[in-house]
Amino acid sequence: MVDEDRKSGTRVFKKTSPNGKITTYLGKRDFIDRGDYVDLIDGMVLIDDEYIKDNKKVTAHLLAAFRYGREDLDVLGLTFRKDLISETFQVFPQVEKFLHRPLSRLQERLKRKLGSNAYPFWFQVAPKSASSVTLQPAPGDTGKPCGVDYELKTFVTVNDTCLEKPKKSALSNTVRLAIRKLTYAPFESRPQPMVDVSKYFMMSSGLLHMEVSLDKEMYYHGESIAVNVHIQNNSNKTVKKLKICIIQVADICLFTTASYSCEVARIESNEGFPIGPGATLSKVFAVCPLLSNNKDKRGLALDGQLKHEDTSLASSTILDGKTSKENLGIVVQYRVKVRAVLGPLNGELFAELPFTLTHSKPLESPERVERFFSSSAGTNGNMTDEIDLILLNDDM
Repeated sequence: MVDEDRKSGTRVFKKTSPNGKITTYLGKRDFIDRGDYVDLIDGMVLIDDEYIKDNKKVTAHLLAAFRYGREDLDVLGLTFRKDLISETFQVFPQVEKFLHRPLSRLQERLKRKLGSNAYPFWFQVAPKSASSVTLQPAPGDTGKPCGVDYELKTFVTVNDTCLEKPKKSALSNTVRLAIRKLTYAPFESRPQPMVDVSKYFMMSSGLLHMEVSLDKEMYYHGESIAVNVHIQNNSNKTVKKLKICIIQVADICLFTTASYSCEVARIESNEGFPIGPGATLSKVFAVCPLLSNNKDKRGLALDGQLKHEDTSLASSTILDGKTSKENLGIVVQYRVKVRAVLGPLNGELFAELPFTLTHSKPLESPERVERFFSSSAGTNGNMTDEIDLILLNDDM
């Protein structure tokens, strides 16, 4: 891993204020919630000599907000937005308690690269807090889409109301960077999802029995879901076909909770049908929910989307007894729905199974990997500081 880092270098995002006086540097824009901790949000701010001499106060502000209305409708100081997380960090002048805080490996290299006018900042977000979710806009919609988004803003403080009502002079001293907080559900030994359902018929003896199960409870984005269906027809009715769909349920948690369901994958099967009286069917069906097949569905919940970057369907929200839904903004869950269709007069038999859709295991966060680097440096006298490997990439 050390050698690979030496060869490829480290990608760094940077953005400069309109007047060129302050520049914010971030090593990444995706931060993973791993269940027990969230990746540390750390970076550096390069401040102009003039601002250093004038001892101007530079502040970093992390804001997670749930926007539930269009920006162009914000009038008379009323905004369709609910702030979920709001934290500030004084970058310059440095606060005494942070003067001796150890820099991360990336911050150390940026410090050497940029010089003494570069100052660090850190934000630590609580685990199982609100994650980035974007509600897919309709084709032709303009403006910022609704959903939960994170923004890192670095600015020169002009007055106490700078956060709420920035003036034109403050805008030229401000850097805004959109970031994402994504969810990764660590593997847990969970029972295999399974459900049994039966249907009785009036004026008819016997019943229709269906058993549905999944091969596991947790799936990664892009992975096919294996749905095992067993139908035993002890009635005198006939099952004509089977429908299987994956449903995304998004709970919008504002003043009241409203649920919106959206079908993200669907298959219909006629193979082995009809199933007449006394017959059985056992078969495994593969269903794969993908965003590429749902680009036209307005209101579909996606993982927070950054400009010029692809995203995926929103990951399942991991809930525990300590987390309030109102502090999450949007809660996303998934379930498999299986329907055995008997015809217009006899109705249908259906079963539902919830499951977790999440990202595959990400790389270990840099702050934990640093222990490996420090131990390697202690045992390898040939390790040198490859500060020229840092690639500074402009990004809006």
